[in-house]
Amino acid sequence: MSSSQSADTNAAPVTPSATPKPPKNQRLRTIGSGLLIAVLIAGGWWFYQYKTHGQYVQSTDDAYVQADAVTVAPKISGYVEEVLVKDNQDVKAGQPLVRIDARDYRAQVAQAKASIDVAQANAEASRAQGHEQDAAIAQAKAQLSAAQSQAEFASAEMRRFAALVQTGAEPAEQLAIKRNQEQQAASQLAAQRANLQAVERRVSAINAQVKQALAQAESAQAQRDAAQVNADAAVITASTDGRVGDRTVRVGQFVQQGTRLMSVVPMDKLYISANFKETQIGPMRAGQSVDIRIDALPGTRLKGHVESIAPGTGAQFSLIPPQNATGNFTKIVQRVPVRIALDVDAATRQVLVPGLSVVVEVNTREAAGNRPETVSAKGAQ
Repeated sequence: MSSSQSADTNAAPVTPSATPKPPKNQRLRTIGSGLLIAVLIAGGWWFYQYKTHGQYVQSTDDAYVQADAVTVAPKISGYVEEVLVKDNQDVKAGQPLVRIDARDYRAQVAQAKASIDVAQANAEASRAQGHEQDAAIAQAKAQLSAAQSQAEFASAEMRRFAALVQTGAEPAEQLAIKRNQEQQAASQLAAQRANLQAVERRVSAINAQVKQALAQAESAQAQRDAAQVNADAAVITASTDGRVGDRTVRVGQFVQQGTRLMSVVPMDKLYISANFKETQIGPMRAGQSVDIRIDALPGTRLKGHVESIAPGTGAQFSLIPPQNATGNFTKIVQRVPVRIALDVDAATRQVLVPGLSVVVEVNTREAAGNRPETVSAKGAQ
């Protein structure tokens, strides 16, 4: 064997070359480019959403479900005889809630009715006296007529005897007698006239007594009506449909007039009170659509609309409004209450209760052209 063959035999076998790996910097550039494209796409999508929708949405989490609850309180004082509803019970308008012992008020009704009867009896008695007085007037008129006839006769007799005395046919003594009779008849006539006037005035007094008795009857009637109202108020009824809440009344409890016994919450009239910043309400108008998210219903979005905007900030309607002219002024962004109506069905309303926390988003795009700066710009053009 030759030396060249021996060298070939001892040489290492030849292997195929491996594929060359790309540099590490190139991989990082590829990943960075992908991330940049993704960020640009996400940013573009966000910008598109903001320009078409987001910039017109005003949101706040300072919002709560509200209801105009009716406080149930008695008109009268007394002991509670019966409580006719349970906690959290649904009630209808006119349904009895509480019954108060009304025996004292029923007694007042009976007493007032008795006063009415007495006054009416007095009026009837006065009317009877009036009828009797009519007969007395007729009698006085007859007596007056007779006295007037007697006076006329006595006067005629006196004149006739005066003529006879002058001729000597009758003595002077007869003329004196006739003159005396004339004076007596005149006195009797005057007495009968005075009697008739007295009788007629008595009629006026009797009529006044009748009016007084009727007035007393009307007063007693008013007292009876008031007592009846109190007696009827012993049964306290619901003034609206709703659900009983915060029931504090118990059987046997003595309650004063106006004492809070419970509340009736109208569950079919729930709404949302959202407190927006003063910088958010410029484009808001009644009727704008609202997206609603309630913490008690995660993952659920409800619909509503702006019903009205309060005529002042919450601070203006507080018990002690702020006075900023005191020298220690600090500017604070004010909140304006906005009432939002719920556009949901009855089944959803049954889940909601007043006081729940809410996040609302008002779509103000409908009013975008009514913003003050837009109007000013149009005016400048």
